[in-house]
Amino acid sequence: MARRSIRQIPRKRLLARVLAGAALIAVSPLLVAATFAPGDAAPPSASEAATGNLFDHDAIARARFGNDAPWYQDRIPYFESADPKLDAVWYYRWSIYRAHQRDLGDKGYVTTEFADDVGWQREPYASLNDASGFHIAEGRWLNDRRFVSDYIDFMYEGGNDRHFTDHMADSTWGRYLVDGDKAAVEKHLKVMRHIYGLWEDHFEFTKGLYWAEPLLDATEYTVSSIDASGGKDGFGGGYAFRPSVNSYMIGNARAISKIAAMTGDEALSNEFADKAQVLQKRMLEALWNPKLAHFTDRFRVDNEFVKYWEPIRNRELVGYLPWMFDAVPDDPKFAAAWAHLLDPASLAGEAGMRTVEANYEYYMRQYRYLGDAPECQWNGPIWPYQTTQVLTGMANLLDHYDNTGPVTRSDYMRLLRQYAQLHYQGDKLDLEEDYYPDTGRPIVGLDRSHHYFHSGFIDLVMTGLVGIRPRADDVLEVNPLLPEAGDAQALDWFRVEDVPYHGHKVAVTWDREGTHYRRGAGLTIEVDGRQVAHRGDLGRLTVPLERKANAPIERETNHAVQLVRGEYPMASASSANDAENLHDGIDGRLWFYPELPNGWTSERSSTRQWYAVDFGKPVALDGVRIGFFEDGATIAAPRSLVVEGWRDGRWSKLGEAVPVANGITSVSWPRDRFEKVRAVMQPGKGKAIRIAELKAFSTD
Repeated sequence: MARRSIRQIPRKRLLARVLAGAALIAVSPLLVAATFAPGDAAPPSASEAATGNLFDHDAIARARFGNDAPWYQDRIPYFESADPKLDAVWYYRWSIYRAHQRDLGDKGYVTTEFADDVGWQREPYASLNDASGFHIAEGRWLNDRRFVSDYIDFMYEGGNDRHFTDHMADSTWGRYLVDGDKAAVEKHLKVMRHIYGLWEDHFEFTKGLYWAEPLLDATEYTVSSIDASGGKDGFGGGYAFRPSVNSYMIGNARAISKIAAMTGDEALSNEFADKAQVLQKRMLEALWNPKLAHFTDRFRVDNEFVKYWEPIRNRELVGYLPWMFDAVPDDPKFAAAWAHLLDPASLAGEAGMRTVEANYEYYMRQYRYLGDAPECQWNGPIWPYQTTQVLTGMANLLDHYDNTGPVTRSDYMRLLRQYAQLHYQGDKLDLEEDYYPDTGRPIVGLDRSHHYFHSGFIDLVMTGLVGIRPRADDVLEVNPLLPEAGDAQALDWFRVEDVPYHGHKVAVTWDREGTHYRRGAGLTIEVDGRQVAHRGDLGRLTVPLERKANAPIERETNHAVQLVRGEYPMASASSANDAENLHDGIDGRLWFYPELPNGWTSERSSTRQWYAVDFGKPVALDGVRIGFFEDGATIAAPRSLVVEGWRDGRWSKLGEAVPVANGITSVSWPRDRFEKVRAVMQPGKGKAIRIAELKAFSTD
């Protein structure tokens, strides 16, 4: 008997099946592949007819995210495929994105690289500019545009301190290609231009190239820095003309040129188009290494170990970054470089891409600079950071180059799946900083490294596997990078829906035999619930699509954020009054990962507990939201919650709610002004209470 479509399974039973077969953000597939006998009809439900969605978004969100599902339900696109691991990592990566949204109060949200504080972040915000390209590329696919908008505004209103190299102008342009919001991208043009000019302090005019210390590139212990030390160190130093920073600046210059053209500033547009063209020419001339058939660094250092302008002696993954920005001609000479990525003796590790090839003299030598713990190095380990960049460049190569060298779509899918596997530690999902290339085991293993956000995955699926190629004109283009049937890396089916594009909602479906989704064999595009294009095989589809205005961004201000310890707002509590413990309940960070304890944690008790926030002045408020963490052992959500407000020298009850574990508990009231609010809670017997975050809002 043919199994039924997921749309024919009653919702309660579907959810029960999902929860029985998949832990939250777990290994098991969310939805079991359905097969159909001829004539086994799957009529659209009322919801499907109204929205065009085939999936039950509420059920999926609950199965993947548990009690935190409401944050995701209307924000994320929904994806499933014939590979349940890809599906699981897709939803896990959205949980990473959610966890790294730090609420700054009236400054909105920024996206963090590390979930908790590190010594080199920009204080007091915990922001770092090196990961901005990944943060924007992932977040541009959210239906809620607030997070990326706030982040870009923050970075261009003083947040980008150039602590590291970045390609933020290019990624901001990439965001525009998805949402089509001209005003949002044009308003930052002046600052983009200014920041680009500041990088002249890393420009060698005699060579016409940018240079960087590898540490400034967020890639310490590379060939240039290790060799410049004579193999003794490599954390700092090793100044070099690098493919990375020059590719970034080409991408940034092109973005500025295109944005200037939209504003009508032809002179500025031409100026930056010329900058990009000249820099690209110099990079191709100087950084292409004919001996290695690869883009490599040239030393800017001249000492007893290395000589100025000499190329480094080994290939590195960084040599593929020019393709990430389409800065390489469509020429077989250059395309041949991709052979090194597939070569087990060079950059192809058993578990992932090596950052330097295996025959480097100091390959995987451990330089320790934090006690005895292995740390961050780029002399061989797999880094999701650079893996993402290389896969982005490979997707460009396969999508619109004629000369692809040895690379095939099968290679792209194999490497994407290999990368997805790195997200797993056993049957648990936890992405860390770097990995051993032979085993795939994490290297750093520090508390700060769990659920690390200096890479991408959502964007690789969207632009590569699914093949949505964002454009500036009124066209939707789709070209899935899947091999043909019979290939070991082929997928028989996938679907993504609720994808924001130019003000519309887009869905893309691939169904090789037409039996999985019952919408016909082949590739189908839907826009706003209506089928607009179809072909019976894999290949490119383009659809005219006049853009619509995006829905307005809805914002609200969280007044309970303490960015600077010791300043208002200030927290106090009935127990566990350590200053850092109190601060963690209002630090703007919210997640429910057990590996990353965060928030105020009370003493274990059976008596009433409270946690209060003093604003230092009367503040207009209309609600409180609290994230209670529960670990199933010593920490549990309280049995009851009452929220009180302080005014005129006394506390008054504002509302109550049944607390939710590992999700958000909300209490609201008609707007009024209060100097303080507090949560009064009854713990479970002998249990501690952890408030991952308390937020006190006034909605706009």
